[in-house]
Amino acid sequence: MPFDVHRLKDWEIAAEAEKRMPTPEEWAARLGLRRDELIPYGRVAKLDHRKILERLKDRPNGRYIVVTALTPTPLGEGKTTTALGLIQGLAKRGKHAGGCLRQPSAGPTFNVKGTAAGGGNALLLPRTELSLGLTGDMDAVTNAHNLAMVALTARLHHEATYSPEEWERRGLRRLDIDPRRVQLRWALDLCAQALRQVVIGLGGRGNGIPMESGFQITPSSEVMAILAIAKDLRDLRERLGRITVAYDRRGNPITCEDLEVAGAMAALLRHALHPTLCCTVEYQPVLVHTGPFANIALGQSSIVGDLLGLKLFEYHVTEAGFGADIGFEKFWNVKCRLSGLVPDAAVIVCTVRALKVHGGGPRVVPGRPLPEPYEKENLDLVEKGLPNLLHHIGIVRKAGVTPVVCLNRFPTDSEAEIRLVRRAVEQEARARFAVGEHWAKGGEGALELADAVVEACAEPGEFRFLYPAEAPIPERVERVAREVYGAEGVAWSPEAEEKLKELARTHDLHAFSLVMVKTHLSLSHDPERKGVPRGWTLPVRDVLVFTGARFLCPVAGDITLMPGTASDPAFRRIDLDVETGQVKGLL
Repeated sequence: MPFDVHRLKDWEIAAEAEKRMPTPEEWAARLGLRRDELIPYGRVAKLDHRKILERLKDRPNGRYIVVTALTPTPLGEGKTTTALGLIQGLAKRGKHAGGCLRQPSAGPTFNVKGTAAGGGNALLLPRTELSLGLTGDMDAVTNAHNLAMVALTARLHHEATYSPEEWERRGLRRLDIDPRRVQLRWALDLCAQALRQVVIGLGGRGNGIPMESGFQITPSSEVMAILAIAKDLRDLRERLGRITVAYDRRGNPITCEDLEVAGAMAALLRHALHPTLCCTVEYQPVLVHTGPFANIALGQSSIVGDLLGLKLFEYHVTEAGFGADIGFEKFWNVKCRLSGLVPDAAVIVCTVRALKVHGGGPRVVPGRPLPEPYEKENLDLVEKGLPNLLHHIGIVRKAGVTPVVCLNRFPTDSEAEIRLVRRAVEQEARARFAVGEHWAKGGEGALELADAVVEACAEPGEFRFLYPAEAPIPERVERVAREVYGAEGVAWSPEAEEKLKELARTHDLHAFSLVMVKTHLSLSHDPERKGVPRGWTLPVRDVLVFTGARFLCPVAGDITLMPGTASDPAFRRIDLDVETGQVKGLL
């Protein structure tokens, strides 16, 4: 029986469900895994992907489903909840279903948004461990990233301390690093606006070289991006070595290999390359692996996790961050290209709440009560917001992927509002539609969605990329801006154009994947422009380059790699029961 979601909070549901969560040994029996293919970590286990993939290399892949969404509100529309509900619904239909989802970042968990563990009767277990570090992958990424900065700043200090002759006498190569051209920042998995811009090396010569620096949140780290796309330890090690940390005084890149730190970084990440096995609140298997954000990074769980899930499950569900214009576009043109995998169907999550926002409803602010129009029936706002949903259906269709729209139902949604959305999806867009009540009812509430997904998987489309892999970067950006976002064109700032030309002098940009950096709150670069904006141009003001991941990232609009903590953060309500050790209050 589902838990009473109106009486119990998510952390209370999770605490009760975790009492019956399978042990690693029970999972081994259920999934047909050998003892040496599991690495136990307390109540969960990591899976040795190398051994499992080698043993199952001749097993056919299962069905591949990606969960995306319309342009969300700042509160999120429940993609993770829907992904978990879909897995549970498929299991209710007798399918061997599982998935791979991203690991939550401590930044949002302790801030306003809360953990990304689903909700209600569509939760990921163990919820507390998932939200507070799980098996240490986030810490490994943070430490590996910061080790590169330690290597850089130490090298700068010692090169300034000893003369070139002394370096030559010691048989060491002097890198001649330019402290004004350091590309990397420090990493921290918390939201801390005070650390965006800092000065380090103060206090005298023994404390290093004074220079400007800063922090970025761990999910935005290139190390996280590499972990998400690396297929094995060799690939991981080689990509880490190619990370550009700084430039020398002649303009040549200084990499982690040059700093002789890449091997130690790989050592810190050796276990993090193994996905962690968790489960839904109804005890279906779910892998958790990597956690990059979608507006400033790749926004996908790992390629390794998907390769593994497709061998272990009949239906494998993954999630692409934020809306189809951001997360799905990167899934489509980056992750699928790098992995060689092709999805059978895409679920587009929508909510009546989001449609009302895009229809001109009042602003939604995290941490504040919802304005009245979102609590009562308002068909006019819903109808005016439908073009945004229809636009996202069109994005998925451009990829040749079969779309299924899932309305993630809230208690305040009226039957008339739901009928209006269903009619638009089925009659105007000619797409499958399902109402998801998984939050309230678990797998039983996702049967309509599960049936629609099974049907969609039986009618696969003809997958195609938006642009050729060898297309020039400006051409790729133009295609994404026009055909995905709906812009009339792209305006490159002189600084961005010059940076692109400079990068082309030292790197073969044809070998780089395009990873756009843009707000998730609008199809445009402006988070205040809702619906389907018309008559606008996408501004590219900067270009970030990840030479290890081979990502080139044009920056549209104002984006920060370090979010700030709000005035009423979630950590104010998180506490520990000192008698039982139970963590309570996690959003």
